[in-house]
Amino acid sequence: MKKNKSLLWLFALILVLSAFLAACGGDDSGSSSDDADKKEETETETEAEGTTEGEPQAGGTLVYGIDAPPEGLFSSAFYGIATDFEVIDLYDEPLITYNENLEPIPNVASWETEDNKVFTFTFKEGVKWHNGEELTVNDWLFALETIANKDYDGPRYTNVQTIEGAEAFRNGEADTISGIEVVSDYEIKITFDQARVNNLTNLWVYALPESVMGDVPVAEMSGSEWVRSTPIGIGPFKIENIVAGESVELSKNEDYWNGDVNLDKIVVRVIDNSSVVGALQNGDVDMLSLQPVSGPEVEPLENVEIITYPGLSYYYVGFKLGKFDNDSQTIVEENPKYQDKQLRQAMMYALNRQEWVDAFFFGYANVVNAPVPSSHWNAADNSELNTYEYDPEKAKTLLDEAGYVDQNGDGFREDPNGDEFIVKFSHYATGNPTFESRAQAITQYFEEVGLQSELEMVEVNLYYDMIEKDDPAIETFFGGWGTGADPDPSGLWKADQLWNYPRYNNPEADKLLDDALDIEVVGTDQAKRAELYIEWQKIVNEDLPMLYIAELEEIVALNNRVGGVEYDVSGQNNPAEWFVTE
Repeated sequence: MKKNKSLLWLFALILVLSAFLAACGGDDSGSSSDDADKKEETETETEAEGTTEGEPQAGGTLVYGIDAPPEGLFSSAFYGIATDFEVIDLYDEPLITYNENLEPIPNVASWETEDNKVFTFTFKEGVKWHNGEELTVNDWLFALETIANKDYDGPRYTNVQTIEGAEAFRNGEADTISGIEVVSDYEIKITFDQARVNNLTNLWVYALPESVMGDVPVAEMSGSEWVRSTPIGIGPFKIENIVAGESVELSKNEDYWNGDVNLDKIVVRVIDNSSVVGALQNGDVDMLSLQPVSGPEVEPLENVEIITYPGLSYYYVGFKLGKFDNDSQTIVEENPKYQDKQLRQAMMYALNRQEWVDAFFFGYANVVNAPVPSSHWNAADNSELNTYEYDPEKAKTLLDEAGYVDQNGDGFREDPNGDEFIVKFSHYATGNPTFESRAQAITQYFEEVGLQSELEMVEVNLYYDMIEKDDPAIETFFGGWGTGADPDPSGLWKADQLWNYPRYNNPEADKLLDDALDIEVVGTDQAKRAELYIEWQKIVNEDLPMLYIAELEEIVALNNRVGGVEYDVSGQNNPAEWFVTE
């Protein structure tokens, strides 16, 4: 078999790259482009606070850095990448939020239910959109009907499809969603197709401003000004100006419904990864989610504190096992190349995941063996899973048994039919210079067991569009998911879900997910639900429709002049509470 150098060279390379980032960042004011993935680990506390102590101060401008250019879908109903949501989270709010135990709590809306099937929601009165119009339940109805519309091109139908009558509405068989009843401007009743444990936590809980979007055809909404350039919300800040790919300026919402807002302005600025350290050191940015590679260089800065808190996300290498039709919500075709489970398992054994995590995440990540982060109550213990410890010899044996052998003496394996076999691996390209190195490391692991590999780096926004549309150029791919407050993985894994990017299709696995939500099966017993989720994790751990790499915690750098910022597993606190001291 063809051999390559060990990963030891990568540790040296990362040290060089770290020095490069520091050198490039030292005199840069910070404000340009790229990056896309999310953070990692260290602290065990459930809550972390910003650096400045004392009473909140009024006024001032906070510069909020993001590490990749937004795609520009500034709407809760349409966004697809994290940087867009970071902007949305500053100017809009959900009707329901979550506490540090990931339990739903009222925000704008409270609720009552007796059976987990019929819910009555009551809105606070006097909450206003940024254009001065009052928020009513009709705005929520408008959002739910938009997402259920057959022309909706976003990814959130899974959050409305279990409402009674949503499918008939989507299919054009009804003019309204029968399970939604508007009682008054401030009260609405929603009936689901059946009682489930997570009907509330799965429900879409952002409204859309019908006053400005009501006349926009659903098919044109994602490209409209109300999504791209002049979005409005109900949050503590409102958007003043957007410079595409560069910055977003927000100002204080003087009519905010939920108390005082401390800051006058927030400026969201794209900070190139090569400029992060310098921008923080020079005070050009006050607040920034860090990539692990920057952590060792930021830690010594006297004017900055690094905050870490539990994350709910994981990285993986996915296989494109089929093609998905979004209209019918079904997997309509199988891709044969990676259907052999032994091949996928061999590729898992070929990965030295601990070495890779140590090399590229600087102590801010842990190896994971299933797609449920350990912060969730339904995560399987490693003792119940195959941990796929690095074993290249076992990988070679599995490949031999599956018929992937070198038939022409070139050092690489052909497929069982004797045809050339190349692992075509894709990774997103951003301003982070370590991304290509970490992607090359993965292909190197595959080549060390005789699997010839090719790497393609794809611009990040194009990348996820290609994955979602099952572009044939994407065969295996690097990705990451944040799982959110609801630990049910159905929206990312069932065969009828758009965001099931590997196009994994296993009816037995899908039934376990359905049963874990079925009141008749589990009642409201969390322990029974956990048993079913653990059985599901055992299946996907065995089937490996993706190679699970690492679970992450979040890393934030805060300038010492910033106060009032808090984090826990549910995310950040209300930006209205943030302040600066100078």
